[in-house]
Formats: sequence, structure tokens, C-alpha cells
Amino acid sequence: MVWLAQVLTGSATSPLPDNPRTVSTAFGDPASTRLGQFFGPAADEHPGLSGFHLLSHGREAFIVRLALADLAERSLDMQYYVWDGDTTGRIIVDHVMKAADRGVRVRLLVDDPFYKASDSVKAALDAHPNVEIRLFNPLTNRRWSALDFIFDFGRVNRRMHNKLMVADNAAAIVGGRNIGDIYYGVNTIANYRDLDVLAVGPVVGDLSGVFDRYWNSPSTVPIAAIVDRAHGATDLDAILIRLREEIAAADYPYPIEQDLDELAAQSAELRDNLVWAPGQIVADDPETIAPGKESDEVVAFIRGRVAELKEELLVESPYFVLPAVAQATVKALHERNVRVRVLTNSLASNDMLPAHSGYAKTRRRLLENGMELYELRPDTDAFRKGWSLRSGRSSAALHTKAMAFDGKAAFIGSFNLDPRSAAINTEAGLYIESPELAEKLTSYMATGVVPANSYRVLLDPNGAIVWETMRNGQRLRYRDEPETGFCRRFVADLLKLLPIDSQL
Repeated sequence: MVWLAQVLTGSATSPLPDNPRTVSTAFGDPASTRLGQFFGPAADEHPGLSGFHLLSHGREAFIVRLALADLAERSLDMQYYVWDGDTTGRIIVDHVMKAADRGVRVRLLVDDPFYKASDSVKAALDAHPNVEIRLFNPLTNRRWSALDFIFDFGRVNRRMHNKLMVADNAAAIVGGRNIGDIYYGVNTIANYRDLDVLAVGPVVGDLSGVFDRYWNSPSTVPIAAIVDRAHGATDLDAILIRLREEIAAADYPYPIEQDLDELAAQSAELRDNLVWAPGQIVADDPETIAPGKESDEVVAFIRGRVAELKEELLVESPYFVLPAVAQATVKALHERNVRVRVLTNSLASNDMLPAHSGYAKTRRRLLENGMELYELRPDTDAFRKGWSLRSGRSSAALHTKAMAFDGKAAFIGSFNLDPRSAAINTEAGLYIESPELAEKLTSYMATGVVPANSYRVLLDPNGAIVWETMRNGQRLRYRDEPETGFCRRFVADLLKLLPIDSQL
């Protein structure tokens, strides 16, 4: 019965395949590339500082990624938790593979458990001589993956949640967006309010260093070592033909070539309007995955920064499950006259009911401790100007992970304020000390909490939780989770009874 005890405690481990992985590092001469030369003079005018631009609209975030792939001359390094096989995912793959055809070295690192069915696709792409694809902390049983979650839960529960793209070690994108329709405003059912940062200058080298740590980690396995046969040029040709046929048939709603031309025409303006400031990448150590230690570098950094607050903390987090010690921190900040305002998902907008249930159990205490609390409305129009016409009346959901500190600094990345981000998954984000950038982030965050876009959560005079919003010029008050049916509320209430908070 020892194995049963191990399963129940999550301590079972099974080693990853012991396969040779070639150590490689980031391209070392970014100044020799077009991207390096384009941003280089501006960086020289701001010695020691890096340049930043917020990507708040899905369409812009999508087209900038394509532009980086198209402009890359020497290297593309991409690290993602989710890479959906929908039209957006296919188009980005197409541009990345065209870069490889030009001689660009492509390193793609993806998290594993959701995409076993695409092993053969990844292996075919990996057959390109300039492409290498690795999986982070992969399941060892590709046919019966549920067995890994039963017998090796302590390991496979640990996921790489990071999102990063680096071109020629000269420009990078960091933030909350994975790769897929829902992140870029083209999904017909639901789309995310999300945020990335375009970064240039010295911080890009640090981002590449983090990518190299993950890429060369023992927790990564080349896709070629996982599939049951070798894939070659024939497989690659077949998958690229299929890929491009599917893209052509999809009628993507953004005018890609037009957008790329417009971005090229406006590139000097984008460069000249970058915010130059000290930037720091904060990332968890990938080596903590194998021994089962907590990946806590990001949460430790945020905890230290929160302790220094003087005036204000603004937060957007889609999943918001604070442990008791963090709830007490909110009270201590309130007693020091530090304002704490949070926007998270409502039950109506949340795509993870267990996470919402964990948050809902803390809601009263947070309000009693002085937090200003807002929940996103799924019917908001505020973010649709960054979405395609195809998105129509699709629901809105929050996916931004950002914090503004005292109007002087910002943190933007993959980190949710929940136990999973704090202690289970690996995370990464950019910390930028800049009142100008913080002001831009604060303005972005302000759009999320206006009455037409969110519910203000309050305690009424009798101590009951109420939700307030504005619709058609009328102030509305709800005494139960707004815009939800009985079944959704019932399931959410049932989930509150389960002892799963540490996994949320």
C-alpha cells in the first residue's frame, strides 16, 4: 500500500526519459541584426535602460508577434504554456516556419499535458533542420496519460505557465497571452482582456538567459525522443501543406498583410514612443519542478515589493485566491492607509469554476479588510475595439496578470494571485520601475473597473455581499452572483466544499 500513500500525498515521482539534449544558448550578437540596428540607436541614447511598450489590444499583440517572426534573421525563441491548434496558432506557426526556411534558428518550448494529440505535428515541424521543439515536464505515458496523473501526480501537476517570445535576442514579448484565438480577439464565443509588454534593450538579454535556463533544464525533453518513430522531410512537407490549406480555408478576420504594412510604416513612431526605464525579469527556477520544491521566486519578489508600498496597489488577476496570510496583509496595508484595488473575474465571466469558488470563500474577509473589489462583466463593450468583427457579442473574460505599485512601478507577466502560481507552476514577469509606464498601466486598468464594465463588490449596512453596476444609465444592485443561472451557482457552491484550495 506504499504506492497508494504516495499517490494520495502527491509524492510519487517517475523520472523523465533520459534522452540526450543538446545544450544551446541565445544568439550572441543582436546588434548585427535588423532588429538590433533598428532599436540600437534609441537604446544608446538611454544607457542602462530598456524600452517598453504595452500591448493591450489583441490585434496589435498578434501582429507584433508576426512582425517579430518575419523580421528575425538569426533566432526565434518561444516559450508558451498553451499553443492552440486553431487558426491563430496555425498562422503564427506558419510565420515561424517561414523564418526557419530563411535560416533562422527556431527553439520552441511548450508545456505538455494538453497537447498529446499533436505529438506527430510537433515532431514533423521539428524535422526542419532549423527547428527544435521541446516539451517541458512531459507526461511519460503518452497513451494512457491519466495514469501519470494518478501515479506521478506530484511531478505532472507542476506546469510551466511562462509566456515569452524573443527575436534575435533584440526584441521580446512577455505577458499574459498564450497562442490561440481567444487571446487575440477572434474567438466567436469568448475573448480575453489581456496584456503583454514589448521589450527592447538590455533586459532582452536577461529574458534570453531565462529562456536558456528552461530550454537546457533536465525537465525538458525533445519531441523527437517522445514520438514512436523518426519524422523526416516527407512528414514536414505534408504537415506544412495541410497547415497552409487550413489557414487559406479559415478566412481569418484580420487583414494580416495590411496590418503588417501599417506596423512597418509606424515602426519608427513605435520606437520613438517607447518608455525607457530599468527593467528586471523575475522568473521561477525550472529546476524546482523535478524535486517537488516550491517555485517561489516570483511570489517572494511580489511579497517583498508589497511590503514597501506607501500609497496604492492596483491588481488585475483572472484567478484570485489569497491564503490567510495574504488576506491579513491586505488588512495591514489598509491600516497603513495603502489603497488596495483588485479586478478579477465574476462568476459569469470566469472560465475556471473551482478557482472562482476558492476566491468566493475569501470575498467577505477581503472586503472587511479594506480591499476595493471589482469583478469583470462578461457583456462589457470596453475591450472590443481590440477584437475582430467576427467576435461579435462574444463574452469577455479577464486574463490580464498585472500589478501597479504606488504609481511608480509595474509588474506584468504570467503570475496569477493564487496558490497554483505561487507554489506549483513556474511563472515569469517583467518588473519595470517607471512612473510613465505605471501611469499607462494604471490608465489601462481604470478601464476595467468603470461601472459599465465591472461589478463593484460591496458589503451593505447589514453585512451582506452585494454587486453594483451601471446598465443603460441605470444603477443596478444584485444580491447574488450577477448574470448567472441556478445551475452555475449551485456547482460553484458545491466546489466550495472540496478541500482543493491549495491546487487552485
